[in-house]
Amino acid sequence: MNIEQARFNMIEQQIRPWEVLDPKVLDLLFVVKREDFVPAAYRNLAFADMEIPLGEGQVMLAPRVEARLLQELTVRKTDKVLEIGTGSGYMAALLAARAEHVISLECRPELAEFARNNLQRAGVENVTVECADGIRGWVQRAPFDVIILSGAVPEVPDAILKQLRVGGRLAVVVGAAPVMEAQLITCVAEGVFNTVNLFETVIPALDGAAAKSDFIF
Repeated sequence: MNIEQARFNMIEQQIRPWEVLDPKVLDLLFVVKREDFVPAAYRNLAFADMEIPLGEGQVMLAPRVEARLLQELTVRKTDKVLEIGTGSGYMAALLAARAEHVISLECRPELAEFARNNLQRAGVENVTVECADGIRGWVQRAPFDVIILSGAVPEVPDAILKQLRVGGRLAVVVGAAPVMEAQLITCVAEGVFNTVNLFETVIPALDGAAAKSDFIF
C-alpha cells in the first residue's frame, strides 16, 4: 500500500467532502500519522472510512468525524484541552498540535498504556494521559478552553459543562442510536451555553454513559 497516496485519498475523498475546509486542519492530517496510532492488525485500514477496533469494545472514530470535530473546536495555542476517552491517542495528538496542553482521560488501563506508547513514539510531549473515568470530567485541572468526548452520551453531563471556561467549546455527540447529533456547545457566560447542531451521526457510547443520573435532562 502506498501510505502517502492512501492518506491523500482519505483527506480528499472522505474528509474534505464533509465540509472540513480549514487548511490548518487538513495540513495537520498530513503531519500526524494516523497509521502510527492504529493497532498493528488493522494498519492497512488506517485510512478507511470506518471505525477501527481497539479491543475491549472500543474504536477509533472514522477519520471524517474526527476531522470535522477538530475543525469546529477551533483549538488555539493557548488552549487547555480535556479529552474524555483517549482510545489510541490519535485525537489527543491532533489536539496537542494545536493546543498548549491536553489532558486525556481513559478508564481502561490497557488502552491508556497503548495511547501513551503511541504518543511517546510520535514525539508528542504536551499530552497527559490519565487512567480515570471521565464521565464527570477532570475537576482537578478545570476550567478548560476545549472539551471533547470521544463517545456518545444520552445527554450532556452537567459536571462537564461546569468545567468549561467562559468562551470554552465542548464537542459532543448526543443521543441514542439510530438518532445522534454532533453538537458544539459554547460557554457564552457563567452558566450560559449556546448549542449548535453540527451533523447527524452514530458512534459508540462513551464508557460509563449509561449512568444517566449524572446527566442533564
